[in-house]
Amino acid sequence: DENGAITALRDCGVPIFIQAYPDEMNKMDNAHRRDAFCGKMSIMDVFYQYGLKFTNLIPHVVHPKSADFARNIEEFAATCRVVKRLRRINIGAIGARTTAFKTVRFDEIALQRKGVNTETIDLSEVLARINGMGDSDALVKERLASLKKASNCSCVPELSMKNMAKLGIVLDQLIEEYQMGAVAIRCWIELEKSLRVAPCLLMGVLNERGVPASCEMDVCSSLMMTALSAASDSPAVCMDWNNNYGDDPDKCILFHCGPTAPSMMKAKGKIVEHYMFAKTFGCGYGWGPNSGRLAPSKMTYATCKTDEGKIVTMLGNGDITADKIPPVYFGCPGVAKIKNLQRLLQVMGRHGFKHHMGLTYGHYESALREAFTNYLGYEIQEF
Repeated sequence: DENGAITALRDCGVPIFIQAYPDEMNKMDNAHRRDAFCGKMSIMDVFYQYGLKFTNLIPHVVHPKSADFARNIEEFAATCRVVKRLRRINIGAIGARTTAFKTVRFDEIALQRKGVNTETIDLSEVLARINGMGDSDALVKERLASLKKASNCSCVPELSMKNMAKLGIVLDQLIEEYQMGAVAIRCWIELEKSLRVAPCLLMGVLNERGVPASCEMDVCSSLMMTALSAASDSPAVCMDWNNNYGDDPDKCILFHCGPTAPSMMKAKGKIVEHYMFAKTFGCGYGWGPNSGRLAPSKMTYATCKTDEGKIVTMLGNGDITADKIPPVYFGCPGVAKIKNLQRLLQVMGRHGFKHHMGLTYGHYESALREAFTNYLGYEIQEF
């Protein structure tokens, strides 16, 4: 009954999936023929009239015991996870935007109007907490052990390892105190100059735990990583669109210094010194990048910007391939294959999207589109 349905659901405040039973060709007599094919149209019509959002997937009618229905439920569940996570979330902006990186500027008010609250923490608070922590604290020893399990830390000097452990503890404290669902960290140059560490491994560990952590104080990428992680129910990572891959127009190398969740890597990584800081400040600065390679997999990518009070996204499915990258290549890269990549890059550049993207394993573009446009009120830039 369409009136009963709208009365029951108009104030439910959650995504709604509409399913209708199929008819069977050998049961079309008056005693067995269903009204679901037509009735679903009526329910959707009335929901539309009342402005009640709902999800309608293909096929129009589907039996609950069918493989199609199982796929529908998996996709709808992914949409629900995204909506639940993003409707109300605190993102920690830890440190100011690096002066030179105007690409990561964003509109806090535009995010807030969509339920995304930004909590800003100055790096002086982070450093003060670290300086007040003793080397022999039980928490420091415990964190050291967990970091050594996450990656090969055999080359890292003892001082840098202890500072890395302390930084990880402080990040956890802030996440708990401010109920942060994701963080964006000013990852250079103060941490390297003051602590002789880069937070890459720590961010990878946060990503593994389901707390998306983006580089370079990129709050918009943290938001997209949260959506991707919720859709896949697994880690996401922030990557650069970084290099062409030979002459293949649909392939490129994605890269970041090493904030990758260990489970997304082809093998256990190794902590190395950040060559950019070694080149600038000399040896001994910037220990922390988790060097390795992304594991081959299906993947979904997403990026977003705030533009004139709106959240505008671009997203799609692709693959991380098994193509080799020269061993001298620094960080944790992977080769991405994306259909119409050249067109995608052209549109991104023309419409002011940043050089970052969030990435998770598996194909979830359809679920994200449903969550973004139907329930969350984001816009999607097509290409």
